[in-house]
Amino acid sequence: MFSPASSQPLDEETFYLKCRAVYLAVFRSSLTSITSKQQLCRVLQLAGRNPSLKTLSKYWTPATSTLNFDDFCEILKFEKQTDENELLRIFKGMDVNGDGFISHSELEKALTTSGEKMTVEEIEAIFSIADANKDGKLDYAEFCRMLATTAERCQSEALERLEADAKMRRQNFGSQIDGYPKRATSSPASPSAAVATATTTTLPQPPSESQRQDSDPALKKESRTPSRVSSARSRRSSLSSTSVTMTASSAKASGKTLEPAALQDWQHGGVRGCFFLEEEGSISSLQYRLHLPQRSSVYLSIQPLNLGHHTPDKVSPRSWMTVDTALFVTSAGQSKEECNLVCFTEARDKEASRYVWRGELAAGSYFLLPFTSGCRLRRRSRTATPTKPEPLVYRTDTGELDLTRRLREVLSDIFDVIDLDGNGLISLEEYNLFELRTSGEKCDEEAWAICKETFDTRRNQLTRQGFMELHLMETTEKDGDPSDLWLTLEAMGYNRALELVEACPFQIDVHCEGCPPSLQPLSLDWGPRLLNHALQKSIVASAGEARALRGHDNVLVYTYRGDHRISSLVANKGNQKVTVHVNNEHSKNCCSSRGMSVFAVEVPAKTKMVHQHVLPINERQEWTYCCVESTLPGP
Repeated sequence: MFSPASSQPLDEETFYLKCRAVYLAVFRSSLTSITSKQQLCRVLQLAGRNPSLKTLSKYWTPATSTLNFDDFCEILKFEKQTDENELLRIFKGMDVNGDGFISHSELEKALTTSGEKMTVEEIEAIFSIADANKDGKLDYAEFCRMLATTAERCQSEALERLEADAKMRRQNFGSQIDGYPKRATSSPASPSAAVATATTTTLPQPPSESQRQDSDPALKKESRTPSRVSSARSRRSSLSSTSVTMTASSAKASGKTLEPAALQDWQHGGVRGCFFLEEEGSISSLQYRLHLPQRSSVYLSIQPLNLGHHTPDKVSPRSWMTVDTALFVTSAGQSKEECNLVCFTEARDKEASRYVWRGELAAGSYFLLPFTSGCRLRRRSRTATPTKPEPLVYRTDTGELDLTRRLREVLSDIFDVIDLDGNGLISLEEYNLFELRTSGEKCDEEAWAICKETFDTRRNQLTRQGFMELHLMETTEKDGDPSDLWLTLEAMGYNRALELVEACPFQIDVHCEGCPPSLQPLSLDWGPRLLNHALQKSIVASAGEARALRGHDNVLVYTYRGDHRISSLVANKGNQKVTVHVNNEHSKNCCSSRGMSVFAVEVPAKTKMVHQHVLPINERQEWTYCCVESTLPGP
C-alpha cells in the first residue's frame, strides 16, 4: 500500500491520503498527537513499518513529549516499509541446516545474543503466532508472508474505512511545525533489530472504534493547524485564488526614508527583547508599555539585535539577523477588547533589518507588541543525528575548572539579551526574567543579596563578569557536569554547536520629538491573544476588499500585502465551522510560516484566523505569491 523510502515514491496527494487513513485507524482525529513511544510503534506497524527499538528511540527521544500527524508522515518518508524478502533473508541466516524451519532454541540464541537482545517472553510471542502445529519449529517463510499480508490488509481496511466515512474525510490533517531532515535508510543491522517490533506486540490489527484514542482536542482558535489536501475531490469544491508578483527589494532600504532629519536631537528610549521558539512551535516574547507624558511626533523601530560575539567559521553564525520583525502598538486598556490597534511598523528604513513607523501619538500609555512571522525562525528537528557538542568547561594547568572561551562568548551574548535597558548591568528584575525562562523559578531578595555578596556587582546590579562567575560556580559545584549549562543554553535558543538557532534577540527604539518616552517590560497573561487580535485588525484594515470563497459568501479571505510580507486571514461569519485548504504550489521564491506549500486550517464558526504569512526566500529576486483556497464539501 505504501511505497518504501525509494526512488519511486507515491505522488504526494496519494501518499498523504494513505498516511491519514492509517493514522485515523488508531486516533479519532489527525489533530490528535502521538503521546508515547508505544503509540508511535503501533501506528508505524499499521503503516507496514517494522521499527526496531533503536529506530523508535531515534524519533522518540527523552526530550519528546508529542509527535503530530505531519511528524508521522515525515517518519514514513524516511523509514522503509517492511520487506518480506529482506525478512526472509535474515531468517535464512538463522536456518543452520537449511530446511526452511528454525527451532525454538536457534531463534532464542540468535535473538538474545546479538543486536537488540530480546527477552524470552518476546520470543515466546513469535512462536505463539507462527508455530501453528506446536512442534517447536518456526516456518519462517510462512511467518514472513503472514507479517506482510497482515500489514497490507490492515492498511487496506483503514483506507476503505476512511473512504466510506464522510465525517473522517472532513477532518483536518494535523499541524506541522517542522519536518525531519532527510536520512539515509538502511537494512536492519541484526536479526533482532529486524523482528524486534513483531515480538513486543502481536501482529498489527485494525483497531476497532472502541480501541481508538478517546482524546480529540478541540481546535484552538490561535493554534497553528496546517495539513495536507486529502483527495482531489477537495479541489472540486469552492475555490478562490490570489496571485500577486512582488518586485525585488533593495538590501538597504524600502525606497521610503522615514527617519527624521534631526533624529539625533529627539529624546530616545530603548529596550531589548527576544523571540523564543517554543517546543510546540509557537513564538513568545515580552511585551512592553510605552508612556508618553504629552502628545509628540514619534519614530518607532524594531530590528534584530546584532550581538557582539559570533564566530564567522560557523555555518549560520548570524542567522537570526535575517528574521523579520514588526512592532504593533495598541492603546493600553484593561482588557483585550479595550486595547485598540493604533499602528504597526510596516515599512523598512535605511537598514534591511529595521522596520519602522513614524507618526504622532497622543499623551498616554500604549502596549508595544513585538512580532515575527515565523517564516525564518523555525524549530530544528529533535530527531536529527546530533552533532558533537561544543565543550563548555575544561581544567586549567592547576586543575581548576574554567569556562571555555566559546562558552564565555555565548554567555556574554546572553547577558546582552537579558540586559533589557542596555546599561551593561543586570538588575534583579532582568535576572528574574532570565531565571523564569531557563529554570521556571524566581530569585527572591534574600538570594539576590547573597548573589551580590558572592559575585561582581555595581550599583546593586550584576556585571558581565559577575554573570560569568555565577555560571562558573554552578558548574564547579557539580564538579564540571555541564548538564545545567546545556539546559540554560537550549532554553535561550542555542544548539549543541553553540549556534543561536531557535531565538532572535531584538532591539526596540522609540524617539520622541517633544517629550522623553518611558519604556517598561511587561509580562501580560493575555499578551499572545492581544498580539493576535492586533495582527488580525491590521490585516483586515489594510487588505482592502475581502474575497468570498465561491459558494460560501460567509467565508471571507483578507490578504495584506506589505513591501516585504504577505499575510492572509480567513473570516468565517457562518454558524458552522469550515475547513479551508490552502495551496501555494505555484508561488515562486516564497517561504510560508506554515513550512509547507499545501495545508489546511479548520476555522470555527464566527471566528477569524490568520492562516499564513509569506516572505520572499531571496529578497534580491522577484517573488510571486499565488495562493488557491478551497473548502471541503459537506457531508
